[in-house]
Amino acid sequence: MRLACTPQPFYDRSLPEGLAAIAALGFEGLELPVHRGNPWVDLDALATGGAAVDELRAALERAGLELTCLSIHQDGQLLLGPHHGDTDRICAGSPDDKVAFARGRLEAAGRAAAALGLDLVIGFVGCEDYTRAFPWPDPGGWERMQPVFRERFAPVLDLYGELGLRFGQEPHPKQIVYNLETAHEALALFEGHQALAFNLDPANLLLAGIDPVVFAAELHGRVAHVHAKDGELVEHNARRSGLMAHGDWARPDRGFRFRVPGWGDVPWKRLISELTLRDYRGWLTVENEDPIFAPEDGLTKAREFLEPLLPKGERRGRWW
Repeated sequence: MRLACTPQPFYDRSLPEGLAAIAALGFEGLELPVHRGNPWVDLDALATGGAAVDELRAALERAGLELTCLSIHQDGQLLLGPHHGDTDRICAGSPDDKVAFARGRLEAAGRAAAALGLDLVIGFVGCEDYTRAFPWPDPGGWERMQPVFRERFAPVLDLYGELGLRFGQEPHPKQIVYNLETAHEALALFEGHQALAFNLDPANLLLAGIDPVVFAAELHGRVAHVHAKDGELVEHNARRSGLMAHGDWARPDRGFRFRVPGWGDVPWKRLISELTLRDYRGWLTVENEDPIFAPEDGLTKAREFLEPLLPKGERRGRWW
């Protein structure tokens, strides 16, 4: 396992300057978002190959960084929705317009990943109405969304399979996959499609009440990428707001907040041990959404916490 990070804290800099800053913090890899409006790359240009791909590769090589994967969270959300006014900031238009936009962007992300020599795209595909997880007023509302999920997402998975890629769906609130049960349901719905995988984000799973170690154990063959993000149950606040508080993430009275690794409740030693035992050899990508530390300070704290925990060398059979 090796350490990477996401680039959002560096979007106020040019691509070369941001990559240099990430490398200077001691990270070896980069998860690269490719949503519309991204300040660093043009997805359509990458999807066609050629100069855009060559320029990105050269910039990464100069910085001494590797790409872990492409990510397409924002645009992919519109495949299933919601399609009301809240998502107009991503793509304005009718529900059909938004679905077509999402599918086009997901497909372009796959072609761009293939052009870059990657084997993975991670992201969201959304959920028409996440509140249907609570079975009222329609006890069958959640189940009624499954055929649409299959109809819209199966062609994307088929394309990824043809390109030699996997799509790592990230379990998250407002996703049709948000916990371990719904991850298993998705695998069953798509009949174990070879291109369907998961981006294990332990903080998102904690927010859903799921032990990320259990997720890693049960779905080990499908865990294609791991976000190194922590989550903190703030006990003195949770007694009044619970886990699903609304409002700004920086609210000091939230019952749950995302943290950098080492400052929350994720059992990192157990999780890294389970990933190691299950032969996960991919990246731990620090996604810094911590509302307390300055962005680069948080990334530094995350790397310094995680680095000593990573296995060194190859596992051996019993040697004692």
